[in-house]
Amino acid sequence: MFDGPVDALWIESMNTVLDDNKKLCLNSGQIIPLSNDMTMMFEVEDLAVASPATVSRCGMVYMEPGSIGNPPLIDSWMQQLHEPIRLLKPKSTLPTLQKLFDKYLDAAVRFMRKNCPEPVTSVNNNIVQSCMRLLDCFVAPYKNTDAKTITEAEIEDLESMLEPLFIFSVIWSIGCTTTPEGRQKFSDNIRSLMGKDNEHRMPNEGTVYDYCYDKSAKSWVRWDETVQEY
Repeated sequence: MFDGPVDALWIESMNTVLDDNKKLCLNSGQIIPLSNDMTMMFEVEDLAVASPATVSRCGMVYMEPGSIGNPPLIDSWMQQLHEPIRLLKPKSTLPTLQKLFDKYLDAAVRFMRKNCPEPVTSVNNNIVQSCMRLLDCFVAPYKNTDAKTITEAEIEDLESMLEPLFIFSVIWSIGCTTTPEGRQKFSDNIRSLMGKDNEHRMPNEGTVYDYCYDKSAKSWVRWDETVQEY
């Protein structure tokens, strides 16, 4: 059973043993036959350095992205979050993130697919991962280093900003591939999902694309306000 990353050096040596003759030919000239009771299985991270010859000799199990859905992507992303986020307040931080995914992500994707035309068609898995990469940018500072240890108070401060940061990430991943007319529809939908009484609601002027979230001020600001006057 091979369950690690594929190594470019040894994987080519496997081609002979994966053939019908089932003989492992080593560089030393030694030939080791596999018995009839043995089989080789690969559950590797990726096939980036595997040649087409190797891939053709392995039976591939391919899962259609549409049938997998978003939950596996969300679960794997949550598991790779920095330790302070996962461990300092596990009963509040992770459940809060999960609630945000449940509230906004699928609803935003469904609305975009139904109402927002795309000049270049995207794939759900890709735009969902784009959302997570944007979130990675916001949570990157909350990592223990030799010079700094993240405290519980800092995680609490992050928790208070999770919803607006999440909404910003959804806007510029799920809602960024559509046309100007589609952006207006997506903007109205995001405001509707947030609700009128949401403490993190954006100003009513313009669209949601006109604002970014200022972590220092903990408020939405217009993009043009972030640039100093010439």
